[in-house]
Amino acid sequence: MKVLHLDSNHPLLLDQLNNLGFINEEDYMATKSEVEHKISEYNGIIIRSRFAIDKTFLDKAKNLKFIGRVGAGLENIDVEYASKKGIKLFNAPEGNRNAVGEHALGMILSLFNKLNKANQSVRDGKWLREEHRGLELDLKTVGIIGYGNMGRAFARKLRGFDVEVICYDILDDVENSDATQVMLDELFDKTDVLSLHTPQTPKTIGMINTKFIHSFKKPFWLINTARGKSVVTEDLVKALQEGKILGAGLDVLEYEKSSFENLFSSKIPKPLQELLQMDNVILSPHVAGWTMESKEKLAQTIVDKIKAEFC
Repeated sequence: MKVLHLDSNHPLLLDQLNNLGFINEEDYMATKSEVEHKISEYNGIIIRSRFAIDKTFLDKAKNLKFIGRVGAGLENIDVEYASKKGIKLFNAPEGNRNAVGEHALGMILSLFNKLNKANQSVRDGKWLREEHRGLELDLKTVGIIGYGNMGRAFARKLRGFDVEVICYDILDDVENSDATQVMLDELFDKTDVLSLHTPQTPKTIGMINTKFIHSFKKPFWLINTARGKSVVTEDLVKALQEGKILGAGLDVLEYEKSSFENLFSSKIPKPLQELLQMDNVILSPHVAGWTMESKEKLAQTIVDKIKAEFC
């Protein structure tokens, strides 16, 4: 089988596929249209998020048997159409779930203890202890929306804290020893910290908006290591200004390009300009699952799934 690699990944992916007898070719620079001209030659694709795999692309991939997405989400792939064409889809949420869980926890602790603000203050020659008095996570209620691989990994990281962990998911019976599944009304009533771990779907785009935010009984902290388009930035900024949201840790942003490789290419939108000025907001460039360890684990997961299906 002939496999086209469209994004660079951990070298083990190429090495192990070579050892399994696959013919591997790499093309990290060609445009989507250029790839479409030759994609019929290949039986497999390995991609992160370089461009969308849509109907037009899939129709030209006449001999394609599988797509390996080295990451968790599949929103850049027309999953339904690929399935209709008998193309296997392999993703790897198991590979970076631990990294995402650690990143989400780190964001909460940094926000609660004002670490970014305190660090800058000391660097500016100030020693303001009372202004940087923090909060403790113990005795808080952490609400998780989306209790799949990422949500579960985050809940496991909270085991060492004296917290109540609750989760909401569109699927029934997802709770385990780390979190109790609740309905939305209970999530709205109890949550002190809300952490998002949902894929990007039509139902989750724009999910965190003014109406949703004002459904919470108490002011809360927001963590988003999932998908940027789940949060309406303008509504988030307003909630932060009003104190309805106490602070936010955002690894993803509404304005990211679909490839996740760039933020924006034109003028910075006004809501983002306002967000960037807030010292109770921590931002990172979509790297929650982007550790040295997860790079290897993501690649190994894809190899293992391809091997199980085709070898």
